[in-house]
Amino acid sequence: MNRRRLLSSLLALPLLFAASAALQAAEITHSMGTTEVPDHPQRVVVLTNEGTEALLAVDIKPVGAVRSWLGDPWYAHIADRMEGVEIVGEESAVNLELIAALQPDLIIGNKTRQEKIYEQLSAIAPTVFAERLRGDWKINFALYTKAVGKEAEGKAVLDRYNSRVAALSEALGDRKREKISLVRFMPGRTRIYYKDTFPGLILSEIGFARPANQDKDTFADEVTKERIPEMEGDRLFYFVYETGDGSAETLAAEWTKEPLWQNLEVVKAGKAMAVDDAIWNTAGGVIAADLMIGQLAEIYGISLPE
Repeated sequence: MNRRRLLSSLLALPLLFAASAALQAAEITHSMGTTEVPDHPQRVVVLTNEGTEALLAVDIKPVGAVRSWLGDPWYAHIADRMEGVEIVGEESAVNLELIAALQPDLIIGNKTRQEKIYEQLSAIAPTVFAERLRGDWKINFALYTKAVGKEAEGKAVLDRYNSRVAALSEALGDRKREKISLVRFMPGRTRIYYKDTFPGLILSEIGFARPANQDKDTFADEVTKERIPEMEGDRLFYFVYETGDGSAETLAAEWTKEPLWQNLEVVKAGKAMAVDDAIWNTAGGVIAADLMIGQLAEIYGISLPE
């Protein structure tokens, strides 16, 4: 009889474990539906650069991540935190086999980048997708930190960031009336950036004005040299997305020597400045946002609270 009871107890263990796991699962609503994820995932794979920064900001090191758009293989501002993290491809070309080999218990991605492979990712592990990129980093950050069971920690990170934005805005005072122009040089193309961009959103949060032709709730325009006059502003920040062959740096040097560029009032006033593309645009996450805030404070001679 005792042996029978013991056998029954052993047979019941899987059911008990399953029930326990179900109780410890969190239901996350995201761009692709609703997914049950572990309450405290231990092996997270992240498929966007801004998602990587979200995890690092709440002290989670992913087991796998997509390569940074710049760096070898990580952005300089996060490289020291990414030691030992496996590369699982790029945002636009992830490697499903590498992801599966890592045996993740949660995958974080983005509908804009990986919608077509969502079902394949979900077959590997519970998968949560944000809707889009560009200026949505705060929305995505809240989703990601909730998915990994770090909602409170994530709120604390955003509260700190928001307080620094508020402090910068207050300290700037009337200087926020300066109309800020944003320009990006890339291999073979040049863009004027508007408000639905990573730096555009941050400038709006601070309260900076934008030139009338850039005061748009859209992404960007690809422009020819004839449109250099549209880059005019009281202050101009430009960033160069260099992929390694020098073509973007060459393009930037060529454009900034053009008479139309040299005749911009902002250039003649010495207020056109090159800034780091990774921090001001490409990384797109909370760590880069905080660094951008810090750089703006330094440019304007303002000390921010830590």
